[in-house]
Amino acid sequence: MNVLKVPARTIAVFVLPCLLLYVCLVFIPILVSLYSALLDWNGISGANFIGLANFKTMLFDDPVFWPSVRRTLLYAVFSMAEIPICLMMAILLNRYVKRANTLVSIYFIPVILSVVIIGQLWKTIYNPASMGGMINGILNSLHLTSWTHSWITEPKIAMFCLYFVSLWQYFGYHLLIQFTGVQNIPSEIYEAAKIDGADGFKADRYITFPMVVPIFKISIVLAFIGSLQAFDLIMVMTGGGPANATETISTYMYNMSFLSMKYGYGSALATFLVVICLVFTVMINFVFKRIENKVS
Repeated sequence: MNVLKVPARTIAVFVLPCLLLYVCLVFIPILVSLYSALLDWNGISGANFIGLANFKTMLFDDPVFWPSVRRTLLYAVFSMAEIPICLMMAILLNRYVKRANTLVSIYFIPVILSVVIIGQLWKTIYNPASMGGMINGILNSLHLTSWTHSWITEPKIAMFCLYFVSLWQYFGYHLLIQFTGVQNIPSEIYEAAKIDGADGFKADRYITFPMVVPIFKISIVLAFIGSLQAFDLIMVMTGGGPANATETISTYMYNMSFLSMKYGYGSALATFLVVICLVFTVMINFVFKRIENKVS
């Protein structure tokens, strides 16, 4: 096979514009945010350099910060938990459904809807029965009045209601990724395995699962990083309330930066979010690298 040999200088000419754009849009804002985290600044008037005081307050003196970190990590764990389910469903759709592409496209519809529409829809569903809430209305019709709740205004359960909406919204997204990965496995491999006695779940165990590990990793990384940055759905449905019960790092960062006018402190929260995104991305890649080495 002929390989096109291109000088390194030519490659650099084509790569450099994109690299510069990436640096300007990603790395420079991160550095600016890091510097802003060292300031006592409201984002408008003069700033005072205070060193690591914002980080000290964030880590040791802020009663809202660590609960918001815990909710953010739980958000990420719940988001990743649905991916094995998506993989199993993708396998079943590919094996038993003739027009599976149409069904996957239907599942994908919530992904392309505006988050504002989804948030308003589910706020209506979670409303009390007196305000037309579907869940409470169904429970009342089944004479299960004791099970009814003010779902997104009760601090103990509000965050779990948001977790469920997020799982519903992105189920089709991860299903599409897993379904594409399963479809790309050559059918000849399954036919050869069937001759050797490997069929059904046995074939999935020794063929499907090892071959979709890279695709599975992509879904895990996207779900985890996307959940750490969860913002829009929470702001539409609860705004971080009630009583900070649904506050995540991203929403807390927004509220501190633009509502409380503590821009320096909000930048410290943003820096923390960038750091944990990088740390967990490296950890996930390390774990899947070992898995890929075992199954290859």
